[in-house]
Amino acid sequence: MKPRNGVQFSLILAALGVVYGDIGTSPLYALRESFHLSHLPLTSPNVLGVLSLILWALILIISIKYLLFILRADNRGEGGMLALSSLVNPRAPRGRRSWLLLMLGLFGTALLYGDGMITPSISVLSAIEGLTIVTPVFQPYVEPITIVILVLLFAGQSRGTAAVGRIFGPVMLTWFIVIAALGVRSIIAEPQVLAAINPVHAVHFFLHNGWTGYFVLGSVFLVITGGEALYADLGHFGRAPIRAAWFSVVLPALILNYFGQGALLLRDPSAVTNPFFRLAPTWGLMPLVALATCATVIASQALISGAFSITMQAVQLGYAPRVFIEHTSSQERGQIYVPLVNWGLMLSCIGLVLGFGSSSRLAAAYGVGVTTDMVITTILFFVVIYRRWKWSLPFAVLFAGIYLFIDLAFWGANLVKVPHGGWFPLVVALILFTLFSTWRSGRLILSQRLQQQSRPLAEFIDEISEKKPLRIPGTAVFLFRNLNAVPHALLQNLRHNKVLHERNVILCVQTSEDAHVPNSERLELRSYDHNFYTVLITYGFNDEPNIPEDLKLAARKNLVFNPEDTTYFFGRENLIATHTPGMALWREKLFAWMARNARSAPMYFQIPSGRSVEVGTQIEL
Repeated sequence: MKPRNGVQFSLILAALGVVYGDIGTSPLYALRESFHLSHLPLTSPNVLGVLSLILWALILIISIKYLLFILRADNRGEGGMLALSSLVNPRAPRGRRSWLLLMLGLFGTALLYGDGMITPSISVLSAIEGLTIVTPVFQPYVEPITIVILVLLFAGQSRGTAAVGRIFGPVMLTWFIVIAALGVRSIIAEPQVLAAINPVHAVHFFLHNGWTGYFVLGSVFLVITGGEALYADLGHFGRAPIRAAWFSVVLPALILNYFGQGALLLRDPSAVTNPFFRLAPTWGLMPLVALATCATVIASQALISGAFSITMQAVQLGYAPRVFIEHTSSQERGQIYVPLVNWGLMLSCIGLVLGFGSSSRLAAAYGVGVTTDMVITTILFFVVIYRRWKWSLPFAVLFAGIYLFIDLAFWGANLVKVPHGGWFPLVVALILFTLFSTWRSGRLILSQRLQQQSRPLAEFIDEISEKKPLRIPGTAVFLFRNLNAVPHALLQNLRHNKVLHERNVILCVQTSEDAHVPNSERLELRSYDHNFYTVLITYGFNDEPNIPEDLKLAARKNLVFNPEDTTYFFGRENLIATHTPGMALWREKLFAWMARNARSAPMYFQIPSGRSVEVGTQIEL
């Protein structure tokens, strides 16, 4: 029992460091912006009303919606938008409704990249701004220091986060203890702030402030911006540690700190410029700034790692071209590094810091993408609870309707941010959605074109038995999309070299809608006359492809591959955009460009460079 409890505690500690970095650093700016952006008068009813909204947002959205319900919608233990999309009804015929749900999930996934750009920028910037509370001398250096920290953060990604990850949990535990203590200290001095627990104060806040009170929701939403990241990290820790960390540490610490900031504002309205850092005594300001900087770096790391994971899933599921993905740990599956995404995020974060200049201006842009994601999550979750969990339609509509109403309220309040920078995550999402959808559609069209030009495998084998071409020793593995057709690379090899290998294997790789596929289900083999074989290898969207390694599984079915006499043949299509019905011409050109710049199949599937041959084929789209 002791070891099990020990493991559980270590997972809870790790969840504190990775899962709750984003939402845990929201106290740096969330309450401040609720009054700053809306120019809300600092009266006692307004302070209590905003605190009540914050408290019940944390309870209704994070505690109930995500922790109790959304976390149950896992795909073999994995969470996130793509995992949820795969649960909607993956094997149903692709009708208009299924297509719309798929596109919603894809757009939601694209939105997460915009969040991955804004979160490191606003988190680190808000922490460094604490230096100006110590002395105004630091004001000109806030942006340069922030940029240096961001550059160091992204530059260290290639080394992996395994070593740094060991200190994430303890640092964040320290962070939550400190912010809770600061809150308690302030609440003791102004205990009347505890009245905000009553939701009546939130109702009165709306009644007295009208539309101004409604638009404050756009800032209140900043306290729950880590909800989607929380769901995406499900696969790393599991439901129990994530829930335990929230209810035992994170939620109490956040509530105490927000209420402590509210108590400070009731005593000293001038503290609204930065209520978080003004909670600390003068002697504790510099240590608090240092701790806040560490916490925001950890929060940024979680979003960056999430962007890497999303990219790998998108590649595996066929929404994005192959990119270089480096596995930085031989023990941990989730420890990956994607250079293209890393440097793209870094440049975007630096651009945001320089372009907006302060965390308050960035807060004006933050929230549009996250609220849109939450609306999409609720819609997809409704389909899951109704179709897969078999809830009754009235109950499913009631549950989803309540949360859709709340999500749409937050979403509408955030729409006013669009002209002030909220357009940024939407533009990023639109660009990535265009790339994702173009790649997916282009692959389908390419498969159709190849199918039209392919010969049936059975017919080809019969022809081989008649013509009896020269056979040479060794095994040839041809990667192809259709196991019932002859790969173009095989035909080209026979046409030009006039020989066939002793054994010929047609290999198709597909990605399951499941996160992981066990070895016992990964390989399917079928044998034909004249030493022809077809092999189907199935990966989960979070599995790492390694064809030479997985072909060893064929030994269980009496087909043994000798690495020294196995040659892998790949087709390299030269794509030409045409006016043939398919996609718009500009999208066909975009798809052809993406295909040319994709990582080569041999590298992606970990084929030894000396054992692979690429054969070119021209295809008109």
